[in-house]
Amino acid sequence: METKEYIESGILELYVYGLLSESESMEVAAMAKKHVEINDEIIAIEKAIVALSSSFSPFHSVANFEKIKAKLELKHGKVVDMKPTANWSQYVGWAAAVLFLLGFAYQYVQLTQTKQAIAIVGSEKDKLKNDYALLDQENKVTAQSLAIVRDIKNTGVTLGGQAVAPQSFAKAYWNKDTKVTYIDAAGLPKPPKGKVYQVWALKLSPVLTPTSIGLLSDFESNSQKLFKVEDTGYAEAFGITLEPEGGSPSPTMNQLYTLGKV
Repeated sequence: METKEYIESGILELYVYGLLSESESMEVAAMAKKHVEINDEIIAIEKAIVALSSSFSPFHSVANFEKIKAKLELKHGKVVDMKPTANWSQYVGWAAAVLFLLGFAYQYVQLTQTKQAIAIVGSEKDKLKNDYALLDQENKVTAQSLAIVRDIKNTGVTLGGQAVAPQSFAKAYWNKDTKVTYIDAAGLPKPPKGKVYQVWALKLSPVLTPTSIGLLSDFESNSQKLFKVEDTGYAEAFGITLEPEGGSPSPTMNQLYTLGKV
């Protein structure tokens, strides 16, 4: 915080009035030693308080009183001492100063509470904006997934679980015209660390010929578990195997999780 902002914050008045906590008072004292402007402002506030009180309660020192008394005795004889009356104007002055301080402190607290409330509202507004943006993104992904499933030009191929994972299943959506293929891997378990699912387009005759068409990378972060793989111009079947991270040049058949004919 800059020196000017620190002075205008109102904390110096509370320091002079003794309304700060011990730690806050120590902080102000340290700032006063470090910055001449802050120390001068504290002195100015103290002088203003004294002037305010004095304006309500004019004061004559004992020495001045004795001088005036001596002059009166020389001119008119002995001056009769009278019991001093209570100086109510002095009390009124101090009371006004105290009321001023209390009013200032109340306004300072109210201002602080208002700033805090504004900050909370701003934070909640930012959170709502972020939540809305996230929801909008999820809706777009869901709409894209539905468009793939509902596209009548896509051939849906169900991939059933194999010996290594009988409960597993997946589905391939293959567009023979555009050659674009999507894999719905929601029925596959989370791959172990260091492993990745690899998708194969299979030609069954005259010889079984597998061609890798992509890896299901970032499996855990893909909430829809819908993956677009490489384009393929032919496929008589699709299979998914579990391979070392980075993939394999040929499928590991004892790790064949799902398989399905077109």
